[in-house]
Amino acid sequence: MASITEGKRQTHPFNSTLETGIRALIVLDAIYPRRCDLMEMTWLDHLVVHTGDLKGDDVPESLHPDLPNRVGELLVRRPLVERSLRLMQQVHLIEVFDTEAGVEFAAGEDAPSYLELLRTPYSVALKERARWMARQLSDMTTAQLRQLIDDRIGRWTAEFRADEAPTGSSVI
Repeated sequence: MASITEGKRQTHPFNSTLETGIRALIVLDAIYPRRCDLMEMTWLDHLVVHTGDLKGDDVPESLHPDLPNRVGELLVRRPLVERSLRLMQQVHLIEVFDTEAGVEFAAGEDAPSYLELLRTPYSVALKERARWMARQLSDMTTAQLRQLIDDRIGRWTAEFRADEAPTGSSVI
């Protein structure tokens, strides 16, 4: 991964906590008013930039390149997604809810105003893919999304959480 040197400190502009937080905010805004837990946000963070993994006639091209070892990418993505969600919470763009099912995240009230400011070609493409993904996955339960991930990307979800989500809960 390329890095930029700032004095003695290195930063990684790609897949940083900030970039991942903005992606999470875009996804949560696209699926609003639905809430997602950390596992679902990890899946959706992957899918919004790797839409090609969903395969089909009207699937938008992936924004990020298809790497051969994406399973490894997914394994390291969860802590990054968690940090990014907390960052967006600190700046009041994401709301966090403690529920009986666990911690869930949703776009905050100020999210749409902030996201309107993002107008680069990449940001516009990301928002389009998030809206497309929200339409495609809106009727899926968490269990159905888990099966889709397993079928398209591989069996990696067990590395994150041993307990199964309730089969009737919707993702989006």
